[in-house]
Amino acid sequence: MKHESNPAFSYPVKVGHISANPVSVHLSANDAERRALAALWNIKEVQALEADLEIGRWKKDGVKIKGEVRAQIVQACVVTLEPVEADIREPVEAIFVPEGSRLARQPDNDGGEMILDPSGPDIPDVFAGDTIDAGAVVSEHVALAIDPYPRKEGAVFGERIESSAADDKRPSPFAVLKNWKKN
Repeated sequence: MKHESNPAFSYPVKVGHISANPVSVHLSANDAERRALAALWNIKEVQALEADLEIGRWKKDGVKIKGEVRAQIVQACVVTLEPVEADIREPVEAIFVPEGSRLARQPDNDGGEMILDPSGPDIPDVFAGDTIDAGAVVSEHVALAIDPYPRKEGAVFGERIESSAADDKRPSPFAVLKNWKKN
């Protein structure tokens, strides 16, 4: 099943071709992909994006992607709007299972409530059809690592204008009723 939307960075992997022995894959974004990722992430530039992954079977019908992603990006400083370069180096780990797999379900207790263990493993992602997009996995890991408030070294916001408590006194919404008289 083909997705209608074109991801900015894509590397489709046929699930049927994945064996129990993990395969090493090196991904690198080209110019067009880097421009598309910069637009997607709302940053100035993606100078480089690479990933080294091991892709192999997980349990019976799942797929595990594990490795590392590296990216060099340029963002605008939140104070000065000047360019700020950042190096991102993140571990990648994702597990996918086919739609309908019981491995995709979250365990629950007898009352039907979900049991969430924050330190436990993530619930596997689900894939439809026979393809997983390793490129989308890589770009998601980079997106999560981008600093939402990049700041050029030494850049500080201007003086804060502090208000005094007297300035903060707002008229009571009931003040207009103070002089109201019943007829």
